[in-house]
Amino acid sequence: MTHGRSEPIERHPDSGQTRDLIAGYCARDNLSTHDPYDIWQTRAGFHVKYLYHCHPALGLLPAALLTAYDTWINNRLRLFYPCREYPSVRSLAALALLNLYRATADRQYLSWAGRHLSWLQEHRCQGYAGACWGLGFDYPVRKDLIYAGNTPFSTVTPYALEAFCRYSCVASTDEYVDTIRSIHTFLEQDLQVMWETERHLATSYAARRDRIAFNSVAYTMYSYALLRDYVDAAARDRAAEKIRKLYAYLCDHQGADGSWFYSPDGESFIDCFHSCFVLKNMIKTNTLIPLAGCASVIEKGYGYLRRVFRDSRTGLFRRFSVANKPGLVKFDLYDNAELLNLAVLRDDRDFARELTHHIARHFVRSGQGIYSKIDCLNGKRDLNTLRWAVMPYLYALSELLVHEVQQWS
Repeated sequence: MTHGRSEPIERHPDSGQTRDLIAGYCARDNLSTHDPYDIWQTRAGFHVKYLYHCHPALGLLPAALLTAYDTWINNRLRLFYPCREYPSVRSLAALALLNLYRATADRQYLSWAGRHLSWLQEHRCQGYAGACWGLGFDYPVRKDLIYAGNTPFSTVTPYALEAFCRYSCVASTDEYVDTIRSIHTFLEQDLQVMWETERHLATSYAARRDRIAFNSVAYTMYSYALLRDYVDAAARDRAAEKIRKLYAYLCDHQGADGSWFYSPDGESFIDCFHSCFVLKNMIKTNTLIPLAGCASVIEKGYGYLRRVFRDSRTGLFRRFSVANKPGLVKFDLYDNAELLNLAVLRDDRDFARELTHHIARHFVRSGQGIYSKIDCLNGKRDLNTLRWAVMPYLYALSELLVHEVQQWS
């Protein structure tokens, strides 16, 4: 059986430049990349980061020195930093290429998307009940929580799931149904329940009993919505109940101003792109399964982002409205890419076009590529780092392209 069909539509005559930009990055066999976390993936960086989590006063100076070294000395050279492949890059590349196929009817994009999905199938995390993916490197979060490189995340796996589901729909194929159903097994058996009441459900961040993060809860909610067409009636009913509880948990933790902290625990923060994650997953879930009062929740959250994070001088969006540690980043492409994606999902087209202009002006350089950060001295940093955040930006552009083509058609 197949699960829906999405017919290609004609290409907008002015979309060629955007299409070529996206294809130039995504239609490649090798998507290995440098990353802003390169410094923390080194042996020294890992130990300094762990020291900072264990003893902030002792770890602050070495962490600051490594950050300064990475930002102002080794940022262009990337000495001693190997390029790596990341599952989220492959997933977003596949999704962007599927959008190019929808916008052009050119089957080469469908073929390239399939190649990325094949890579994902071959590079799953090992040793878990279901198909799943993670960061691929060791990641210390706090002194009592270190994720090994093989640890799958609830925030990474949904990108692969969405790519498999989207491909199945666009290509009208059952090729990946077993993989999709295996991801359902991951949600059911590998993710852990962190908190549950008659009204609420909060699931783990990774495949262990670890911590609650609101963006993680939102990703899990959307994953269950995507999977409902691939499971039996009993599993669909369970998914619907879990979606109801996950959504209620998110709603009841939204601030009166429309914001979400990253986590309900500890000294948390409010930042732009994690807030976008919560909102985009709500919007996408609501398109599949109606969520009670969702329009009001989204309006409040989107209004908060537009009101609080935007820099009037540049038109860009800042990282934090509430920070819990110092940093050298003035503007980050990730925040702006996710805000662009959210604007497209909201059908806020005039604003999406305006933000696209500001992003291109500040982060994209002809003949060089796409930068991911602007530091506190206005220097452009992290060139062509695909995971963070070139690929999220290209995916957002591809979503805007499809919307523009549909409007033109």
